[in-house]
Amino acid sequence: MLSNHCTPRHGVFNRIGLLYTLLSASAIVGVLLSISVNPSWIWLHYLTKPTATALLMFWILLIRTPISIRYRNAIAFGLAFAAGGDFFLMLPQDYFLAGLFCFLLTHCAYIYALCCDSISISDIKNHSSHSKFIIIRTVFIILAIFIIFIIIALLIFIGLLNNLPNGMRIPVAIYATILAFMAGAAVNRAIVYPFKNPIPLAQHAANTAAIGGIFFAISDSLLAYGRFYFETPLSPFLVLSTYYIAQWCFSRSVIRRDQ
Repeated sequence: MLSNHCTPRHGVFNRIGLLYTLLSASAIVGVLLSISVNPSWIWLHYLTKPTATALLMFWILLIRTPISIRYRNAIAFGLAFAAGGDFFLMLPQDYFLAGLFCFLLTHCAYIYALCCDSISISDIKNHSSHSKFIIIRTVFIILAIFIIFIIIALLIFIGLLNNLPNGMRIPVAIYATILAFMAGAAVNRAIVYPFKNPIPLAQHAANTAAIGGIFFAISDSLLAYGRFYFETPLSPFLVLSTYYIAQWCFSRSVIRRDQ
């Protein structure tokens, strides 16, 4: 249950946000400088990329009044796995499969967070006297969104199929399916969350997580195409910027808007 006696702490959150922005921007600048100016600049990327993600993990664990304790803890676990994925993907050796596995665990943790804090049929029935129509409409919307994300994931996978090594096809297919389910769960939760908690502050948090799910899907799709299909000079910027926006959104969805 949300507390009605939370003290606003905008100053603390603003400072955390500023530090996170600085770290994530430094990670992006580091990799761009290492590509275009001097490879030695990669040290800046190595230092700041996992640090930015770890900062979010420790920050949300310090939040005293999250939207949900289970939701907060699951997001923290996801961020911990993501920090591990950041570490493996930034190494000069090829640890792509290890990084993929870490981020697969991240998405599983986020799926658990989104589902454990979602709604049930009873929540919908209690919300409206026209329960049958509301239930049918809600189920249709949920299924339609999942189908849309699965189709998008399938199209992305088909586009990569001819360029994927044989040993990567199954792992990438599994990853794309889990990613699509996570993004769909995030968007669905935002749509149906008013049935569970009509408080605008809670709805804002659900909307923020939905934005995070969409940006995560965009980031991972860009990463896959950059690795297995074609890479442009802007690829690192696009992949990392959408990734850091996604992680910030998921972290911010743990707290109420008034904190």
